[in-house]
Amino acid sequence: MSLDLDGLTLSPELADLMQRLTDTATTLQRIIARNGITEDLSAAQGVNAGGDGQKALDVIADEAFKDALKDSAVLYYASEEDDDYITFDGGNLALAIDPLDGSSNIDVNVTIGTIFSVFPAAATPEASFLRKGREQIAGGFIIYGPQLALIASFGDGVHKWVFDPDTGRFERLADLGKIPAGKAEFAINASNARHWPAPVKAYIDDLLAGETGPRGKNYNARWVASLVAETYRILHRGGVFLYPGDGREGYARGRLRHLYECAPIAMLIEQAGGAATDGVNPILDEVPTKLHERTPLVFGPVAEVKRVALYFTDPARAAQAADDQL
Repeated sequence: MSLDLDGLTLSPELADLMQRLTDTATTLQRIIARNGITEDLSAAQGVNAGGDGQKALDVIADEAFKDALKDSAVLYYASEEDDDYITFDGGNLALAIDPLDGSSNIDVNVTIGTIFSVFPAAATPEASFLRKGREQIAGGFIIYGPQLALIASFGDGVHKWVFDPDTGRFERLADLGKIPAGKAEFAINASNARHWPAPVKAYIDDLLAGETGPRGKNYNARWVASLVAETYRILHRGGVFLYPGDGREGYARGRLRHLYECAPIAMLIEQAGGAATDGVNPILDEVPTKLHERTPLVFGPVAEVKRVALYFTDPARAAQAADDQL
């Protein structure tokens, strides 16, 4: 077995699914490493169901995961790259997936990944997927960067594996602890500042004011345009991430998808002692109404995410409240 699952009490079906996901990831990592040698993986391939441009690697990854799931325990498959749900033969699991997150980074050799969410299969695809994220039995991502790594939760903490190219195995490392608090970093696409809602703009302005502003310290900005990369960094060293809705046409609910991007990331963040919201409400308590539904996303340490919410609900207190008063 290429994935070390020792010490984890997973059902045989879920354990097999995790093996298939990581086996496919090793294949994709080799394809990514050859970008430009045999084909241009960043070449345009059309538009997906959500209206985003598809790259060649988006399609390759989606097909690779679908092929890997044949004869598995996955009954229903929901992908960012497909217009509708796909039903396989038999099985008791439902897998939602963003096969290739961060595809705008393919041609510049920056970190990309795969995000996945697993639910128990219900009678229909809709009943399986359009439910609270708290009903996930697994959520996580695979990151294709300097290291090929898997970050996943099965509801009891956040686990980490790194692929060892010498042995061909994903070796399990120490579980991740709580998201470090107090890190003066934030991630948001600042090019959209003129479109942000007033609470988001006020929050970011207070951070940018630095040590002379209401937060009393200087902050650094980070933006990779890859959700897996942003999440990996925040899980390991802290900080806050924001992808708000904004005033542009089609962006009222942001651009991230609830089911196969935000829900699994929210599961990881909460399992690491943090919080993930749409700005105010916990992502895991929300129920999407359609496959490709979008939602704003804010995540990080609990106190900082609560502070962001105050900018929406009680702006007079938002900047000045102490962390233990949030």
